[in-house]
Amino acid sequence: MTIIIAGGGKVGSTLAEHLADEGHSVTIVDVSGDTLDRLSNQLDVMCLKGNCVSRDVLLEAGAKETDVVIAATGSDEINLLCCHCAHNIGVAHTVARVRGTEYVNELNTLKTDLGITMLINPELTAAVEISRLLRFPSAANIDAFARGRVELVSFTVQEGDFLAGRTLASLSSKIQGLPMLLCAVERGEEVFIPNGASLISTGDRVSVAGTPSGINQFFKLLGRQTHRIRNVFIIGGGRIAFYLLVQLERLGMSCKVVEKREARCRELAEEFPHSLIIHGDGTDPELLTEERMASSDAFVALSDRDEDNLIISLYAHQAGVSKVVAKSSRQNYTAIARSAGVESVVSPKLATAGLILRFIRGLQNSKGTVMNALYRIAGGKAEAMEFIVSSATRNLNVPLKELRLRRGVLIAVIVRGNKVIIPEGSTCLEQGDDVIVIARDSGILDLNDIYAEGGLGAGG
Repeated sequence: MTIIIAGGGKVGSTLAEHLADEGHSVTIVDVSGDTLDRLSNQLDVMCLKGNCVSRDVLLEAGAKETDVVIAATGSDEINLLCCHCAHNIGVAHTVARVRGTEYVNELNTLKTDLGITMLINPELTAAVEISRLLRFPSAANIDAFARGRVELVSFTVQEGDFLAGRTLASLSSKIQGLPMLLCAVERGEEVFIPNGASLISTGDRVSVAGTPSGINQFFKLLGRQTHRIRNVFIIGGGRIAFYLLVQLERLGMSCKVVEKREARCRELAEEFPHSLIIHGDGTDPELLTEERMASSDAFVALSDRDEDNLIISLYAHQAGVSKVVAKSSRQNYTAIARSAGVESVVSPKLATAGLILRFIRGLQNSKGTVMNALYRIAGGKAEAMEFIVSSATRNLNVPLKELRLRRGVLIAVIVRGNKVIIPEGSTCLEQGDDVIVIARDSGILDLNDIYAEGGLGAGG
């Protein structure tokens, strides 16, 4: 597909990288020549200097022949105007990043009035992800499928866990009957889809898919902490904190927020009278001690600097806070945080990129099976996808044991009506099923892409 990305910042450059890797023709439009020079040297993309709200600039970028325009500049208003202009030129699909809290209740109206296909709010997406982690503190990461009926949860295997040093086949009696499945293992730089002979080791980061109750039972078997979080200590009062406070107050959690800007403190105090807003420096250990940070059930670092978030998250972890979540836009910081014991790292940039990639793949596959969800897991080295089985899906009603799937692909969960099925060899795909697929390599657009050449085994 031919795609124009307006804005070469964190989200725009990440999107451009992923889309170019998947074979799309990408043009980045930005007002900064330095930014474009850097991106042209790093990525296989076209670059054009100019204002993306200019009709002439969009035409020069090839808007007449473009399938999708994605506006991801630092200004909501520029993004909205860019997409509106592209729509008027005749671009079939437009995506705008809109971050301002003032637009939250107007997103549907904006889409209709301006002719925009999709609006994305990275901070709101991140806040939803953090609230899920706080509802289930034992997990390092949580992704939801099938309208919340299936979750994919990752955790790090600790010394003493019953699965450490054992193969999956030897664990069958321990976890047999639980509606869950171990579906991906990250070990250093290696990621693999486990089978019965796979040995699970201390330090492995394991992804588990299943029903929320099944995953809860699994974590109880592990002996992991499952107590409910009642109070949360938050550093940074920006947009993510705003959206997070809305959700945590609804959940009945007590929140403390430390924010440097006095004016912002006043705004938050007026908006959230049930939360305690503190004017101060969240990186100051004395302030954290005075405000009894160590006695909190959870700590969330949401400052504007990834480095500060990493440092204060490590401090909170060492102080004994049981659940620590850090915001970071840098992929390499995630590995550093995990190695130091901070497992939950949230990236608005990567979450936004994932949503847009799912949208793009859906457009490519408009005549095939519908992709409802796409998450990058295992440090971005694997993907978890949700498809709806259609009449166009091959091998319907054929037992899975007779199918040949591509190497590194696993059918993890099937949702049929109100029933969640952990597949066995005799399980078949039926039209209308929700299917969660784990793939070690990216690029799957359609459920039919999971099959190896021929699709059927010897029995087919």
